[in-house]
Amino acid sequence: MMIAVEGLEKTFTLHVQGGVRIPVLSGVSLSVAAGECVALTGPSGSGKSSLIKLIYGNYKAQGGRIIVRHQGRAVDMAAALPRTVLEVRRQTMGYVSQFLRVVPRVPAVDIVAEPLIALGVDRDAARHRARAMLASLNLPERLWSLAPATFSGGEQQRVNIACALVREPPVLLLDEPTASLDAANRAVVVSLIRAATARGAAVVGIFHDRDVRADVADREFRMTEARRAA
Repeated sequence: MMIAVEGLEKTFTLHVQGGVRIPVLSGVSLSVAAGECVALTGPSGSGKSSLIKLIYGNYKAQGGRIIVRHQGRAVDMAAALPRTVLEVRRQTMGYVSQFLRVVPRVPAVDIVAEPLIALGVDRDAARHRARAMLASLNLPERLWSLAPATFSGGEQQRVNIACALVREPPVLLLDEPTASLDAANRAVVVSLIRAATARGAAVVGIFHDRDVRADVADREFRMTEARRAA
């Protein structure tokens, strides 16, 4: 297994509202194999995005384990030191959030090349691969040398997707990757996700578009059922 979530617990505490506690996940378990795409489903507030952020290490779990296969060894993202979490992200995980967060004034091509450079890829080679990825996502070449702050939502999302996919990570976490894309670009992203699973990537995603979900997911994991089972 590339990902094994076991008995995961997550509660948010609202300190500015008298310490109100909101349970989000209780006893959730999920496994994802190499070459498999699992779609998280359930109503808004059922914990889909929270589960992805917990796997990525953005949120701290109150209980349970999140085992990720990293460089041939098992790493518990729920208990790992911050430097280990960063290492797993850099080498093993690609994450597409709903929003692009980047350093201002950095050109799109350099943003996409940066994950490769962090792995030791030569800068020119990294930029070449970044340009190829942006081209495959139909981002106009005139935008490659510009910072994405002024891009449309769909253009920014394609930069976001390019950053996650350019280094072909073994694990992909996708939070609504096609939400702001038109039909033609949704089809491109679907083909890229399929290519990722074909080469052995383990994918966990949220896809509110039923057609996209049907096209990429091997199975669905219903968050509401997971919470009831707990």
